[in-house]
Amino acid sequence: MKKLMYLFLTFFAIGIVKSQAKMNDKMKKKILFVITSHGTKGDTGEKTGYYLGEVTHPWEVLHKAGYEIDFVSPKGGTSPVDGFDLKDPVNKEFWENKEYRNKIDHSMKPSDVNPENYSAIFYAGGHGAMWDFADNTELASIASIIYENGGIVAGVCHGPAGLINIKLSNGKYLVDGKKINSFTNEEESEVKLTNVVPFLLEDQLKERGAKFEKSGLWQVHVVNDQRVITGQNPQSAKSVGEEIVKELKK
Repeated sequence: MKKLMYLFLTFFAIGIVKSQAKMNDKMKKKILFVITSHGTKGDTGEKTGYYLGEVTHPWEVLHKAGYEIDFVSPKGGTSPVDGFDLKDPVNKEFWENKEYRNKIDHSMKPSDVNPENYSAIFYAGGHGAMWDFADNTELASIASIIYENGGIVAGVCHGPAGLINIKLSNGKYLVDGKKINSFTNEEESEVKLTNVVPFLLEDQLKERGAKFEKSGLWQVHVVNDQRVITGQNPQSAKSVGEEIVKELKK
């Protein structure tokens, strides 16, 4: 009888361990996407928001690789959308996916997020990010915890505005001494918004100690340095997703 009881308890304990391992594995597979809540380009009155393709193209790569994605924005809820092009098949696939449309239309507030649940955080671009990413201390804290837990911090185009004020526990800026890229000064000039955005992202990243890298206008450029993955422009969005998957598999 004692032997049977011992076997039962052993198998029960093994079951709990396996169940916990599966739960932990599932949690590790979660990725947090950050989208802007800001909808206008300064005083111009022109509409902006998160750039749809910079959400959907990384989403497609990560979703197909088996990762679950959640969304957070500075204000939570539904965010304004820019670059709304449903002729892009990836945009269309995302927009018609009921689960993810519901997730992005009901994004979490930073206070709703438990950083321990995520293995990566990705800042999507769109000009709106220039107004509400850099100074959001809650998002910066979430990213710092994810990174110091061994996770990834990533961004594309204007998304790296969210990386500017992330500080690590040693007091250094996350981007200090790392190879980083983002929407460039030349690209900002090309879209005639140099004097509209609150700061030039390339310049600000350099001020924080980043080793800024870039290619020509609208060229794909992605860099991964010590689990910080950044892409230059909308054309780089899919490649950022692919680099996140590669890093997560290490």
